[in-house]
Amino acid sequence: MVSGAPRVFVSHIAGVAVFDPNGDQVGRVRDLVVTLRLKERPPRLVGLVVEVLTRRRIFIPMTRVTGVESGQVITTGVVNVRRFEQRPTETLVLGELLDRRVRLVETDEEVTVLDVAITQLPARREWEIDKVFVRRGKGGAAGLRRGEQRKALRWRGGGGRGETLTVDWSAVTGFSLEEHGQGAENLLATFEQLRPADLANMLHHLSAKRRAEVAAALDDDRLADVLEELPEDDRVEILGKLEEDRAADVLEAMDPDDAADLLSELPEEDKERLLALMRPRDAADVRRLMAYEEHTAGGLMTTEPIVLRPDATVADALARVRISDLSPALAAQVYVTRPPEETPTGKYLGTVHFQRLLRDPPFTLVGSIVDNDLQPLGPDTPLPEVTSYLATYNLVSAAVVDDSGSLLGAVTVDDVLDHLLPEDWRETELHGPVGVEQLPEDPDGR
Repeated sequence: MVSGAPRVFVSHIAGVAVFDPNGDQVGRVRDLVVTLRLKERPPRLVGLVVEVLTRRRIFIPMTRVTGVESGQVITTGVVNVRRFEQRPTETLVLGELLDRRVRLVETDEEVTVLDVAITQLPARREWEIDKVFVRRGKGGAAGLRRGEQRKALRWRGGGGRGETLTVDWSAVTGFSLEEHGQGAENLLATFEQLRPADLANMLHHLSAKRRAEVAAALDDDRLADVLEELPEDDRVEILGKLEEDRAADVLEAMDPDDAADLLSELPEEDKERLLALMRPRDAADVRRLMAYEEHTAGGLMTTEPIVLRPDATVADALARVRISDLSPALAAQVYVTRPPEETPTGKYLGTVHFQRLLRDPPFTLVGSIVDNDLQPLGPDTPLPEVTSYLATYNLVSAAVVDDSGSLLGAVTVDDVLDHLLPEDWRETELHGPVGVEQLPEDPDGR
């Protein structure tokens, strides 16, 4: 970008692809790093935090960025793949500046930061923040619905619920102060399209303070999905900072097996208190799972597979499979049992795989096409046997049945993988080249 070119608002480059000069993708922008300066001087943009294909976060100095546009970032192609570590003098734009409450210098009025703009200086490849997009009023973006937040980020005009305006960096004050109770609505709106695993990765790299603020701003279902993807320490930390009623609601929204895993990491007193606040049915499912050894089919299974009576039709089965909240592994097959249809069920009759459902007419009864050739797993089946069972029969999920023949749940391949990988696999990042040349020493000293 040359002098006089339009400025770029950071919400427009959050998550965009980063390319080398040959057009090969290096990764995606997850944040921008600035250093705050004295005497109202605009912050200097020192580099980008880029998530490469291995989900490692690296630092790319702005001296190695040749172009910044709304749709892409171009680099010199030579980067250091060492994991990014924030320095005490550095500030993350998306993680720490958005949603901050600051004051207009002229009127001393409190405003909320919705976005900031960066521009390139005439000399060399130096960048700085020159504009701040704010909303008047203490509520800022917190009082807006999520769709309005997105609109506010994309539209740099006034109107709406509280006037919005773009001002010079020198026209606001308060960025250098630590803020308590900082919101997270605009940060979340910026990354709204992230998958739960990617949002969890972003959350993991925030400070404990910002992690708690972002978690508080997420709705229960979204937070439940993210907690399932976080390392153990982060999950316990976040759950512990929620109000107990909210924590119980989030646990109810989680898959029962994941909720059981999380609760098992808490002190007994906290665990029982949260279980008492949960809906009786959800608490009963979690208690049942916690009764099994962790590395057994009973400890691994989910209690919410697709269960149908034998007189249900193929059309009924396909309608259940289409439910968007189901994981691909759970949607791969339905389990046929005698009533009741909620686990633990009546007598388990067998399984109907998704491919078979596609081959038969919609009016066909699932009881007539059930596959009962395979012996189901028992709840005490150890993890190595569960793994061998899935691999031998090329399955992505398998029924777990008790001695009386009732279906207790289903073990899915993703839960098996979670327990086969090292305990810290969510925190461990892959090492080595990422398709770009690695420098032995970064010019920025990192």
